[in-house]
Amino acid sequence: MTRFLVAPQWQGSPSSRAMRLIDGAEALAGDLPRSAVTRIDVPAEAGESLGSGIRRFSTLGRVRDAIAAALAGDDERPLVIGGDCAVAVPAIAHAASRHPSLAVVWFDAHGDLHTVDSSPSGALAGMALRAVSTPGPFVDRTLVPAERIMVVGARSLDDAEADHLATSGVRTLSADTVTADPAALADAIAATGAEAVFVHVDLDVLDPSAISGVLEPVPFGLDPGALTAAVRRLRERVPLVGASIAGFAPASPDDAVEDLGTILRIVGALA
Repeated sequence: MTRFLVAPQWQGSPSSRAMRLIDGAEALAGDLPRSAVTRIDVPAEAGESLGSGIRRFSTLGRVRDAIAAALAGDDERPLVIGGDCAVAVPAIAHAASRHPSLAVVWFDAHGDLHTVDSSPSGALAGMALRAVSTPGPFVDRTLVPAERIMVVGARSLDDAEADHLATSGVRTLSADTVTADPAALADAIAATGAEAVFVHVDLDVLDPSAISGVLEPVPFGLDPGALTAAVRRLRERVPLVGASIAGFAPASPDDAVEDLGTILRIVGALA
């Protein structure tokens, strides 16, 4: 059974329109089974960096701890609904604690591979995936080694992120590869030897023609059908033990309604 944790966190985003993420999380929560939803209390205040080099770190740490507490002792498969991409990190920590050979698939138009030192914004969402494999202020240990991390559909990378991909062992698949071969992702994850997988989807991995409610649309993304087909083939090969969806930021209630059908197809593939 899938359990949904709704965490309308906006504080990790670098966007001036980040508070739209609250509306997106709430809109999506309204279409989920009420009995299966747990809401995470996200403070209204932005928060302070506390010398961490991460903007709004005090609030982000509180949400991280609240998600971890909500998942503690829970053997159900969680699907965390953000909010920004940083909500995935405590969910990955939960999955990794139960599955030492966990792999992570990160669908995103961006790399989210910055460190505190390389980030141009100090926004945690741009460091979220790096925090999974590299200890730092937000996570003090390695959750999943770089060799078991797969970035899918990234097409807007800063130089520091591209350098990390070239040297770290993090693997990549392009949107074109996943579209041409729905089994390519499953084959790549199976080759890592992972016995379980966590899948994160930032909705900006989709092509802008498929979804309007994202903060930073990037051309030449995935078709929703290609994404869901790849996830389903992956689940046939490796058990899915957790997932997250982030980045829904509709400009208006009407825009939210227009996008919800597409997003719920992705929820269905993950749940």
